[in-house]
Order: sequence, then structure tokens, then C-alpha cells
Amino acid sequence: MRLGVLDVGSNTVHLLVVDAHRGAHPTPMSSEKSVLRLAEQLDSSGMLGRAGADQLVRAVAASKVAAERLGCEDLMAFATSAVREAGNSAEVLDRVRAETGVDLQVLTGEEEARYTFLAVRRWYGWSAGRLLCLDIGGGSLELAIGVDEEPEEAFSVPLGAGRLTRTRFRNDPPTRAEVRDTTEWLADQLSSVAKKVRRVGAPDRVVATSKTFRTLARLTGAAPSSAGPRARRVLTDSGLRQVIAFISRMSASDLAELEGVSPSRSHQLVAGALVAEATMRALSLGELEICPWALREGVILRRLDHTNGSDQDTPTDGTRRTGDTGRTGRHGARWS
Repeated sequence: MRLGVLDVGSNTVHLLVVDAHRGAHPTPMSSEKSVLRLAEQLDSSGMLGRAGADQLVRAVAASKVAAERLGCEDLMAFATSAVREAGNSAEVLDRVRAETGVDLQVLTGEEEARYTFLAVRRWYGWSAGRLLCLDIGGGSLELAIGVDEEPEEAFSVPLGAGRLTRTRFRNDPPTRAEVRDTTEWLADQLSSVAKKVRRVGAPDRVVATSKTFRTLARLTGAAPSSAGPRARRVLTDSGLRQVIAFISRMSASDLAELEGVSPSRSHQLVAGALVAEATMRALSLGELEICPWALREGVILRRLDHTNGSDQDTPTDGTRRTGDTGRTGRHGARWS
């Protein structure tokens, strides 16, 4: 079975095409991205303007054509914070559906956290114990913690890298005062969430996903993407502090020249690094392990669970649970 997953995020529209067969893990075949920066096209009243909606329709239409060309039997399309928070999201979604035939499903922030957590759990397996998963997006920060495939707690807070860049910084690079004030503000914003996470219990493994964390880990010396997805990559608190001291003095154009930094995201890298540091400090974390699977893989895995009616293998420790996919019963996975 060949699946297409279309992810409409704050910065990009990303089409991932995978081969997915019963009893096997989804194998990426093709990945295509277009940069839209939808969140930056919301006006002062929170509406997505005509130009932004036009770009979205064109990008979705192009992705649909690409998915058909690649032989996808199904296209699962979802949108996250940028579309979710637009005041005219219903009208935009209706237009996308009418002009492209694609029905974009808008995920809540908690759903994002839960899908991502499922992907991380499947990657590391049951031997990982209680997992704490962190994900920094353009519009929000997701956290989830638990011992099952469904997290015990899942949170989404409006602390995305793109959002903070727009709302907290007026200069490029940001001034020292902007960095200091944002750091203090983040500590205040994260205090209540950190308390809720701690109440669940200490994690056995702390994992981070998303492009922001991968980029920061690369800047601290983690293996490049060419080393493959199974290379162990970590981000330490000391390494992150050193990176922030370095990148906070660089303009977005200069950051885009660094190895491992995407030009489309360089403008929000400093804000993302501050969110990462503040989250690690609030939760007293010294090290994060970088997982190559995230939201898109979680969406795929849920669909496969529903289609196959059976569990999928975990990729790293070889454990397999047949019949049940969780300690409390089969994970009721479906796309609706």
C-alpha cells in the first residue's frame, strides 16, 4: 500500500510518500516541500489573507498531483497551528476542499502531541519505559509523557519558534535585551506545564523531535543526516547554551550559511533554541535524544493500525506485541 501524507504546517507544506505493508514499517519513497510561511501571512485580526490562501490552494493542488503521479492509494492531509488559529480557517478549508478535492483535517495541539508520542514510542519500543517527548513547531511546543502508546499527559503551548520570532523579536539578530527578556518570559510560561509533567513521574528516556531540535543537535556536533536515521544523536544543555551564545549574534542570512541549517527556517532558529533551553531548564533535563520519527510518522502509524488491525514492530529493540498495541488494550487508531 502506498500512502501520501500531506502536512500543512506554519512554515511549509510537506508531502511524504511511503510504502506501507502489513507487518512492515512505512518506508519513505519521496519527500517534497514548499515554503509558504502561512503563520506570517495572518493579518492583525488573525485572518489568513487572500494571497496566503491562494498559495495554500496551489501548494495543496500540486501535492495532490504529485501524490497521484507517485501512485498513492490514499492521501491523508492535515493542518496544524497556522490554519488552526486563523480566524477564517473554516472558509479557507472550504476553499481548499472545493478547488483541490483535498479535505484538510485540522489537528488540535493535543492531537499533535499524541500522534508524535505514538511515533516516538514505536521507534524506541517498550524497553524505553516512561517516555517524555518534546516537539517544537512553528506555532507551538508539544510535550507528552507516558508508559503506553497513549501518553498519560499531553500538552500544547503556544511557544513555537516562528510565533516567538514574530512576537518577541524586532531586530535581526535579536538584541541582548530581547534575548534576555524572552528567556525570562519563557521561564514564566513553562512553569505550570513543568509541574504537570513532573507529577506524572520521572521519565526513563527524554526524546525530542522536529527540525528545530535536529538542527540544534547538528550545530552541537551530532551526526549529519547523511549518517542515517539510526545514528544516535543527542542535544545536551551545555552544548545548547554554547550554540545560543553563538547564533544569537548572527543574522538569519548568516545562519542560513551554516551546515545543517535550513534557509527557510534560519530566521526562527534563535527563538527555537531559546524555547529548547527554557524547556530543558524547566524540566531539569541535561540531555535529549533526537528521534527521526515525529508527527507525520505518527499519523501514518495510526492509519496502519486501523487498516491492519494489528500492531507494528518497533524498529530499534526488536520487541513486538501481537494482538494488543498497548498495556491497556489495542490502540484505537483511525483517521477521521
